[in-house]
Amino acid sequence: TLGTQTDYRDGEAQTDPYSPEYVVPSGSVPELLTLATLTWGRGLPVGLVEVEMIERAREKRAWEATLPAMDSASQITKRRKMMEDMERKEWAFREQEIEKLQEVRLEVLKKLLRRREENQNKLDAKRLDDHWQNHQKVKEEKIKKIQHDCALRLRKLIAKGNNMMGKLDRRDIIKEYTDFASQTYAPLSRIGYFPDNHSERYVVKNLYLNTFAGLCELEASLPDSVTQVKIEAPKPKYTTTKTGFIKRSAKLEVELAQIHQALLEKKNKVKEPKKPLHFLEKVERPVPRPPTPILEKPSIEEEETELAVICLQKLLRGRAIQNMMFEGKEKRLELIQELRTTHALQEDGQLLLKAKEQMTQALQQQHDLQMHKLSSVENHLAREEGRALANTFDFLSKELVRLQEERKIHAFVMLAERQRRMREAEESGRRQVEERRRREEDEIFRQAREGGCTIDSYLEDIILSSMENTAEEQAREEVQRMAVEINDIAYEMESRRTRLQSEEIVAELVYDFLIPEAEKMSVREKVRQSQRKHIYAAHQIIHRGTE
Repeated sequence: TLGTQTDYRDGEAQTDPYSPEYVVPSGSVPELLTLATLTWGRGLPVGLVEVEMIERAREKRAWEATLPAMDSASQITKRRKMMEDMERKEWAFREQEIEKLQEVRLEVLKKLLRRREENQNKLDAKRLDDHWQNHQKVKEEKIKKIQHDCALRLRKLIAKGNNMMGKLDRRDIIKEYTDFASQTYAPLSRIGYFPDNHSERYVVKNLYLNTFAGLCELEASLPDSVTQVKIEAPKPKYTTTKTGFIKRSAKLEVELAQIHQALLEKKNKVKEPKKPLHFLEKVERPVPRPPTPILEKPSIEEEETELAVICLQKLLRGRAIQNMMFEGKEKRLELIQELRTTHALQEDGQLLLKAKEQMTQALQQQHDLQMHKLSSVENHLAREEGRALANTFDFLSKELVRLQEERKIHAFVMLAERQRRMREAEESGRRQVEERRRREEDEIFRQAREGGCTIDSYLEDIILSSMENTAEEQAREEVQRMAVEINDIAYEMESRRTRLQSEEIVAELVYDFLIPEAEKMSVREKVRQSQRKHIYAAHQIIHRGTE
């Protein structure tokens, strides 16, 4: 035998525990058989619920043993009552089980809802964090942009401040090359120059330079003149030719020397004293303005006296105006009374006008009510008329649609009938042709059978008839051909004959027409003369008989 080692246990390899077969002796009902419905995973291994179920089954069997026998009516009633009580207990137990199951399901549902709410809260928090991070990124980008714009504006302001007069400064190459912080030596990346980009591609990678053995080999391969340097003193260069002109190669050095000398002179130059002014002008001072007049401040007693006088003047003027109004009222008292009476009459007229206006308003309201009633009645009538017209139009439209459909159906029927007739006519034509062909064949067969002729004689008849037809056609063609030739000859003769020949032909034709007619007339006269005597004799006989 061979032993094998597996990664699984026996409990994992075996699905259900082994249940041996059993034999129940007759007459016995073992209690263990009540657990036969339990299987592994469904009741096995036994738990608290299964133990309670077993206990209930035992109690039920004990209760069934205590049931009375069904030998009398009282025992039957008692048995029925006990069974009803047991049934109520079972229903109550089932209700309890259902309630427990519902509670368990409710707890599971609560857990699921709680878990879903937690997941939703986590998801909301994550979304909120993402949203906040996005806002922070946008904020940082905006801040960077603002700082960049601020630095740019500051640089522009500094550059503008350095050149307040707006002068056009030329490029100072010497200053740029003497200043090691200028753009020549250290260009800025904001201008568009990036010196460090892809700098690794310019690095020399060589075996002779990166390794010690390579360096030794390179040093051994070099000549002695490279390793042993011989320094010689430089000889002065002659920048001018024999004629005194500056060489082209030394022209730049001479210009640089001149510029350097000019800069030194400008630097060491002594300031000149200020020159006196050539044109002097006398500035005249303006005439001084006269002093501002100052009013003397009045005393308090004078101010009080002046205010009292002003108040007295106001009182006197008011009293004078009151006296004038009183005098005018006394003078025009009659006119005032007349105006009052007129006003009273006007009030009576106004009352009458108000009464008329109220009456008019009442009449207007009545008229409006009547018009409203009439309009409502007209609306109802119009609604009814519209309903009736709508029903009528609906009926007419439906009838029109029905008639159109009937006409379409009738047209379809006519077309179908016409097609049927055409097919029948075609079929009848084919049938007639077939019947005619059949009759011809029958007639041929009958004639062949009755006449006693054979197929050879029949074929001879057909050949003879075809020969006769062919000969007739050939004769007709020959006659037509000869007629054409005769016509051609006649036309040719007519074109050749003279006027005398034409008159002779005409005379012959007239003679042929006239002489026979004259002979016919003479013969008719002779017949009439011969018949006249017979007619005369007949008349005499008839008249004699009448007399």
